[in-house]
Amino acid sequence: MPYSNTNNTFDAIVIGTGISGGWAAKELCEGGLKTLVLEKGRNVAHIDDYHTATKETWELEFRGKPSLEDQKNQHKQARAGYVTNQATKHWFVNDLKHPYNETKRFDWIRGHHVGGRSLTWGRQALRLSDLDFNANKLDGYGVDWPIRYKDIESWYTYVEKYIGVCGEKLGLPQLPDGYFSPPMALNVVEKEFKSQIHKHYTNRTLTIGRFANITGDETYEGRHNCAYRNKCMRGCPLGGYFSSNASTLPAAERTGNMTLRPYSNAYEIVYDERSKKAIGVKIIDTQTKEKLTFYAKVIFCCASTVASTSILLQSKSKRFPNGLGNDSGELGHNLMDHHFRVGATADYDGFKDVTFVDNRPASFHIPRFQNLGDKATKKDYLRGYFFQGTATRGDWRRAIMELSYGLDLKETLKKQGPWQVGMTGFGECLPYHENKLTLDYNKTDAWGLPTVTFDCEFKENEKLMRAHMQSEAVEMLTKAGFKNVKGYDGAFAPGHAIHEMGTARMGKDAKTSVLNKYNQIHAVPNVYVTDGSCMTSSASQNPSLTYMALTARAAHHAIAEFKSGKF
Repeated sequence: MPYSNTNNTFDAIVIGTGISGGWAAKELCEGGLKTLVLEKGRNVAHIDDYHTATKETWELEFRGKPSLEDQKNQHKQARAGYVTNQATKHWFVNDLKHPYNETKRFDWIRGHHVGGRSLTWGRQALRLSDLDFNANKLDGYGVDWPIRYKDIESWYTYVEKYIGVCGEKLGLPQLPDGYFSPPMALNVVEKEFKSQIHKHYTNRTLTIGRFANITGDETYEGRHNCAYRNKCMRGCPLGGYFSSNASTLPAAERTGNMTLRPYSNAYEIVYDERSKKAIGVKIIDTQTKEKLTFYAKVIFCCASTVASTSILLQSKSKRFPNGLGNDSGELGHNLMDHHFRVGATADYDGFKDVTFVDNRPASFHIPRFQNLGDKATKKDYLRGYFFQGTATRGDWRRAIMELSYGLDLKETLKKQGPWQVGMTGFGECLPYHENKLTLDYNKTDAWGLPTVTFDCEFKENEKLMRAHMQSEAVEMLTKAGFKNVKGYDGAFAPGHAIHEMGTARMGKDAKTSVLNKYNQIHAVPNVYVTDGSCMTSSASQNPSLTYMALTARAAHHAIAEFKSGKF
C-alpha cells in the first residue's frame, strides 16, 4: 500500500528495496509485521516502467550509445563500460547530483529506484562453501566467520526454490550444488572446450553458469520462463529473471502489511539510550525536502554496502559517538570487491557449418581449482578464483574491414565469421583493514549530508592471483587446440565488479566485528544489516545469493524475537 501521512509507527522498517531489501520486506510482511519499506529513489512498477525492454538498438536514440550529455552526467558510472547506454542509463545515478570522493580510485556503480540493482544484476546465483567460510580462520586475514555452510545451507535452498535458479549439479565441495531448474545449453565450441579440459586436467571442469533465470516447468510468482532475449538489464516484462520488482515486493504487497515509501533518503537510525535499542529511522523526503522520523521495533538496513555503512556512520549518539554499533572501530573498514577482466581470448577453426545465435543470457563457468586445501592445488597466493566466458561467432560487422563490395559483399554478409572464445577470471579480494570508506562532512551532497570517500586498492595477493589467472587461461585454451590465443589483463579499480562488500562485517567478537551470526548489531540487537556490508570475506563467487539467504535467515530470526517480546 502507498504511504499515508497519518502513520509514522510500524512493527518493522526496511531501508532499501534491492536484492536484500526486497527479501526482508517479503519475509517480515509474510511473518505478520506491519512493515515500512523505504527507498531513496523513484518507484519502478514491474513491466510498466521497463521503457526500453522491448526496443531494438536501432529504435533507441543515438543508436543506443551514450550522448555527450550522458557522458558528462554519468562520468563515473560510465567506468563500468556497459551501463550508461540509452537502454539502461536510467537505472544508474547522475554523478553530478550524487558525488563521492576518491583517495584512491573506486568505481561506485549504483541506482536509486525501487528494485535497486536487483533489476540490473548479473543473475549468477552461486553458493559459498566451507572453503570460503573457513578461509579467514585458516590463513589469518580478517576475522573468523560466525557461521558455517551448514548454518545457511537450508536458506540457500529456500531462496533458490523461490527465485528460480537454472544450473547443473557437479558434486564439487568448493561450489555446492543447489535446487536447480534445467540448465541452459552450452554451444558446440563450449562443449568441445569442456571435453578438452577433461582430457588434459583431472581437477577441472566446465559447466554452464548458474543463473537466476527461469527455465523449467515450475511457476514463480506469476513469472514466465526466460525467452532468451538477452536484454535482462533493461527489466524483463516476462519476469524471466529474479528481481525485487517481479518477485519479493509483489509478495510483500499481497500481505497487506507493506507500506512502500519511495523518495525517502534515510540518513540516520535513531538510538534510544534508555532502552538500548534503535527506535526509528530519520529520512529526508526528496520531493518535499521535509525531514521526517518513522518508528519501529525492528529495523533492517539493506540500502547496499556503501549506503548502509554511511547511514550507520551518521547514526551517532552519546553511546555510539563513532557510528551505531561501532564499538570495534571496524565500521567502514575491510572494504572488498572482486577483481576480474583478466584471462585470454582465442579463435577456433572447426564447426563452421554450425549456425550460431547469441541470445543465451548465461556464460560458461569453470569452478575454482586453486588452494582447495591440498598440496596439489596450493599456489603462491591465498584464496582463489573461477573462470567465466562464452564462445561466439563473428557477425556481419567484420565485413566493414573487408575489401569487398557489391555481390561479394552481400555474400560475405550472409556468412557467419569464425568462432571466438573469451574467458575472464573472477577472483577473491582479501579483507584488508586499511581498505575503507569514510564520511566527509566538509563536502556535502544536495541534502546537506556528508559524502563518501573511498580509500581502497587491490594488493600483492590479488596481483599474484591475476598473473595466474592469465597464464592458466592461456594454457587451457592452448591445450584445447584453440588458435591465436592471447592473454590479457584489463587492469581496473575496486568497485568495478559492482560487488562491493564487507564494511560492517559479521563476527564472533564484538571487539573485532559489527554484526553477530544473525546479522544483528552486537550492541543493538533490533537492528539487522543483511546487504553486502555484512560479509566477513568476499570468496570468489558472485555474492547476491548469499545476501538473499542471509536476509531470509535474519528476517525469520527477527520475527521470532519480535513475537516473543524481546524487541
